[in-house]
Amino acid sequence: MTSPGRKATGSAETRRRLLDIAERLMLDEGYAAVGIRRVAREAGVTPPLVLYYFTTLDELYLAVLRRGADEEIRRQRRALASPNPLRALWKLGNRPRAALITEEFMALSNHRKSIRAEIAAQAERYRRAQLDSLAEAATEGRIDLRGLSPMAVVVLTTMLSRVLVMEKAMGLTVGHAETGELVEQILRRFDDPADDA
Repeated sequence: MTSPGRKATGSAETRRRLLDIAERLMLDEGYAAVGIRRVAREAGVTPPLVLYYFTTLDELYLAVLRRGADEEIRRQRRALASPNPLRALWKLGNRPRAALITEEFMALSNHRKSIRAEIAAQAERYRRAQLDSLAEAATEGRIDLRGLSPMAVVVLTTMLSRVLVMEKAMGLTVGHAETGELVEQILRRFDDPADDA
């Protein structure tokens, strides 16, 4: 007989594997490739088992979204604890995998209102965590925003980096080198607190 602890571990592992498969399908083939039967087939389980963990396809999508958001917030907290939090914020936004999954969820949200509402809630949570991290860095003296709105800095930094990554994925790179150099100039000013820019 299986002990309750072992069963719970197996259940958590199965759930994690189903989420991994759904996320991989979204990244490799797009959100439309994710289906209960497809995830079950790739996991080597039956569709009813997938439905045991996620009673609808939307619940599966939401679980992938929430898990990714939790991972991003943990990654962000570690990165923004660095001596140069603005540079860390810029680098966080320049990750192609993160941009691609965001793009897939945005496309999915056009067809599913519950997904759209959750994306907005998670994005706000993420943005608030970024703001809290910058406020902490300012309090600790690791950054001086020089009178700039911390929220505007967060939005501008994350949105610009994300758009550049998405454009690059499409093959559009016109203006990217010049924009990257401008961002580098700005980041160097924030990296050097003695600079009065």
